[in-house]
Amino acid sequence: MKTLITILLSLSLHIAVAQNAEAIKNAFSKSYTLENSKQYQKAADEITAVYDAKSYEMNLRLGWLLYEVGRYNDAVDYYQKAIVLHAYSIEAKLGLVYPLSAQNKWDEVLNQYRLILAIDAKNTLVNYRTGLIYYNRKNHASAQKHFDTVLQMYPFDYDCLLMSAWNNYALGDKTEAKSLFERALINTPSSKSAQEGLALCNK
Repeated sequence: MKTLITILLSLSLHIAVAQNAEAIKNAFSKSYTLENSKQYQKAADEITAVYDAKSYEMNLRLGWLLYEVGRYNDAVDYYQKAIVLHAYSIEAKLGLVYPLSAQNKWDEVLNQYRLILAIDAKNTLVNYRTGLIYYNRKNHASAQKHFDTVLQMYPFDYDCLLMSAWNNYALGDKTEAKSLFERALINTPSSKSAQEGLALCNK
């Protein structure tokens, strides 16, 4: 009798788990459909209806959707929960940057980039964005280190060539800036910014 009860309980648990998995899959599917029609809050509500605080995927998804809604503080909370669940997650840290940037919390954005670079020092996206932050803060020496890292791996990347050129110009190195502006123009001959920079270097 005990064996039969144990089997029945195990079967019931298996069915409940399967039903829950199906509900989660359906919630995500509906949320994607709603997101595609820009109904972000309703998309978030689908996930909230089956929410499990221990689910990395749900926290990540809610972080993104609530960022799209404009509920930045809530988005930050969910992204941070995702990071707690997966401390080395680069995707969650990059997601967290969106609501932080929307609130102009650039010190916190920079901190997330530093954490990412501690995991993946050659991450080109994060190195480029970090360089931009330092450039805008007129910390050109720090900016150049990050632009150089990107150009080591992508020597013909237009965006980084252009920013590195302007950064070198700000550092007073017109020779290097001119070379970079010229390379940027080879990539994108119509670039007005590169043309302007080259003209300044030739003065």
